[in-house]
Amino acid sequence: MLDPKFLRENIDLVRKGVARKKFQVDLDAVLAADEARRHAVAEFEAARSAQNAANKEMAAMPKGSPEFQAKVVEMKAASAKVKELERKVAEAEEQLKAVALSVPNIPHDSVPAGRTEADNQVVLEWGDHAKLVSPAAKPHWDIAWFNKAIDFERGVKVTGAGFPFYVGDMARLVRALIQYFLEEAGASGYVEVHAPLLVNAASATATGQLPDKEGQMYHAQTDDFYLIPTAEVPVTNFFRDEILDEASLPVKRAGYTPCFRREAGSWGAHVRGLNRLHQFDKVELVKWTHPDKSFEELELLRGDAERLLQKLELPYRVLLICAGDIGFSHSKQYDLEVWAGGQKRWLEVSSCSNFTDFQARRAGIRFRPKDGKPEFVHTLNGSGLGLPRVLAAILENNLQADGTVRVPAALRRWYGKDTLSF
Repeated sequence: MLDPKFLRENIDLVRKGVARKKFQVDLDAVLAADEARRHAVAEFEAARSAQNAANKEMAAMPKGSPEFQAKVVEMKAASAKVKELERKVAEAEEQLKAVALSVPNIPHDSVPAGRTEADNQVVLEWGDHAKLVSPAAKPHWDIAWFNKAIDFERGVKVTGAGFPFYVGDMARLVRALIQYFLEEAGASGYVEVHAPLLVNAASATATGQLPDKEGQMYHAQTDDFYLIPTAEVPVTNFFRDEILDEASLPVKRAGYTPCFRREAGSWGAHVRGLNRLHQFDKVELVKWTHPDKSFEELELLRGDAERLLQKLELPYRVLLICAGDIGFSHSKQYDLEVWAGGQKRWLEVSSCSNFTDFQARRAGIRFRPKDGKPEFVHTLNGSGLGLPRVLAAILENNLQADGTVRVPAALRRWYGKDTLSF
């Protein structure tokens, strides 16, 4: 959520920022709601001030005198007026919040212009495809034993499309990836948390999933809970409505969770196999930072995610996402895409983003400077990493002529073997 004062005093800047994104917003309605709230607050404060002054006058009057009795009648009317105006302030604040939630975060100045993913900028490529991808590479779903190792058919029977079973050594390899990601996060200073898989609407609103991505989330209507689309949601809300010490910043957390996304409208060759699932595993990296250092911390966060791919010997590239393709809550966003040698295409495995104070305002997460009133932190997060597409790239890039898959050295400590086969 943008600061209403900032929006009011910088409306032209906000209009330009929103115009750079793909969202349609009635900023005039937000300004009108802000003006109505300020008017209601002014009326309430004037009435309360008059009430306090009348109280002092009445205290100086002899009790039982005609003047005192008249003042009692006046005070009852004043009290009723104050309560009514207080109710109007609450209503005006709710109306402002409702329209303000429709305003996206504005992109940072360093975010390139553009309307679609075709306008995203490649800022880095790592790895030589010819050296790091096996000559035997093929799409992972065409590997002879793939359907034995990852059983989509039985997943459809048990749940539906996009909910596969991982079987035997493939399940062990998934577990090894999770362990590897968490251990590396810990080595980089992130404290591990094991988070809830369902969140309430307040949590989803705080991180920007609501109101925006209702169609992408699974909703348990009886309890009004949402299955998490990413650990970003519960982990970011860990400090909701709390004040952190300035000395503790940046606070860094890492959490592994299954993630659930409806992915409505996802069909075609590019979503085959592991490329897009409704349930998948991911380790999320989350930071709460000082506002002055958040963009510096974003670069460090990106580096934490990149090192994981480097140690897995997977060629990848980094995209700086353009304004028209950036997320609703995002101020700046990098995507990491791994090269899948069998498909001969890039697959997104991580997004690393700075939300500035947008999520923190919704969530009420602040820090207390040594000499000043509490300020909102900046929140950041990044996938470290998403498993299915990383797994797809490992299978494709490391497929050997004999049908086995070479397991990257970084995973062997937890997997226990050098190769995978069925």
